[in-house]
Amino acid sequence: MIGVGDAGRIHLNLFTMNTVGHLSPGVWRHRRDRSRRYTELDYWLGIARTAEAGLLDAVFFADVLGSYDVYRGGPEAAIAGGVQVPVNDPLQLVPAMASVTEHLGFGVTASTSFEHPFPFARRMSTLDHLTGGRVGWNVVTSYLGSGARNLGLDGQVSHDRRYDIAEEYLEVCYKLWQRSWEDDAVIEDRERGVFADPERVHPIAHRGEFFTVPGFHLSEPSPQRTPVIYQAGASSRGIAFAARHAEHVFVAAPSTAVLGRQVRAANEAALAAGRTTPPPVLNQQTVIVAGTDAEAQRRFDEYLEVASPEGALTLMSGWTGIDFAGLDPDEALAGLESDAIQSALSAFSDADPTRTWTPREIADYVRIGGDGPVLVGSAATVADALETIVEETGVAGFNLAMAVQPETLEGVVEHLVPELQRRGRFKREYAAGTLREKLGGGSARPAADHPAHAVRIDGPGPDAAEASQLSRAATD
Repeated sequence: MIGVGDAGRIHLNLFTMNTVGHLSPGVWRHRRDRSRRYTELDYWLGIARTAEAGLLDAVFFADVLGSYDVYRGGPEAAIAGGVQVPVNDPLQLVPAMASVTEHLGFGVTASTSFEHPFPFARRMSTLDHLTGGRVGWNVVTSYLGSGARNLGLDGQVSHDRRYDIAEEYLEVCYKLWQRSWEDDAVIEDRERGVFADPERVHPIAHRGEFFTVPGFHLSEPSPQRTPVIYQAGASSRGIAFAARHAEHVFVAAPSTAVLGRQVRAANEAALAAGRTTPPPVLNQQTVIVAGTDAEAQRRFDEYLEVASPEGALTLMSGWTGIDFAGLDPDEALAGLESDAIQSALSAFSDADPTRTWTPREIADYVRIGGDGPVLVGSAATVADALETIVEETGVAGFNLAMAVQPETLEGVVEHLVPELQRRGRFKREYAAGTLREKLGGGSARPAADHPAHAVRIDGPGPDAAEASQLSRAATD
């Protein structure tokens, strides 16, 4: 199980997005922000080098396949404010960033709702090959209705139905990655002119409710076969999905009280699902770190001057499906419901039950760091706070969102990482092997209690007759 045996060390990822405005809308206007260079490869190569210099586990890329168009009934506010649009494909960055690093992992967000698993599985295998086994997949089901409409659907599929699709999607991917090619299928027999043994390459013969895949995986086995599986979801269905599939669980809890409950819920669900050890939980966190508390606070105050409350409400409207522009900015939000990211509003209420959350207060909270908490201070101050959070909640680490880019990351690497190392809370060197092994998995392949393991090639093989029948049907 990934994360076991870390001896109290904290996992840290960089949390970013291939755009100008990830989780701190409007901060692209700051004079030291360089996120406008997101279209330039040198910018991302610098991010990769800095993250690896700080021994971060991975660069974790968020992504969306639609625009935030709930606020004011259209995408205009998102477009004008640079709120996660324009946004480029994160997967295209990974090979280049891997080429200038040796150990840094890459977690990429990709949806199970809009792309067939057969070509997606090949793209992930390709990335795993090109990075030497340093790829993870953040599995999402998508929540933006605009993405669904632009891909030919009348609207977003219901929340639970999206998870039904995701379950089968992962089953198909696991079969392709784990079951299709035997480890010794590639023989490179130059004398006989045989590159791969056809007897060791198997069609997966999958026929389900949503997908039919009769054939074999087009890629030979990559170092990890299956990428490290990340998953974020705080709804009951999302928690159950993560309990089965996630090797790291990602949450965005605004307080230690909420985070502690989410960690316990994730742990209990994983054990109930038959996992030997619950997967580590990582919380979204923004940290503004500088040489002194005063300097860090000065930077944070600067960021607030350019942060956009309207951009924050644009994000919240997309996350919740509620048009915050139509609400009184000072009216309590109690009683509102939505199908999109069901736990978003309740998380704020749970964070402080005594507080009446209004649109204005939520905008003030979200405009730096999104729906995750923010810590501001010197390395010692922030390290103290992170240690307290870990001890009180059982969280294994943090996805660190940037505010001003790359200044926020540089503060982490220059100040916070050495302080955590001094306390024995952070690694001093990378472990050997693939991303899964570096994260403490013990093997390049999924653990025995993971569902991907159950469809390994040494398990029951596909039925040859059915595979042949499906292959013929696919060509008729």
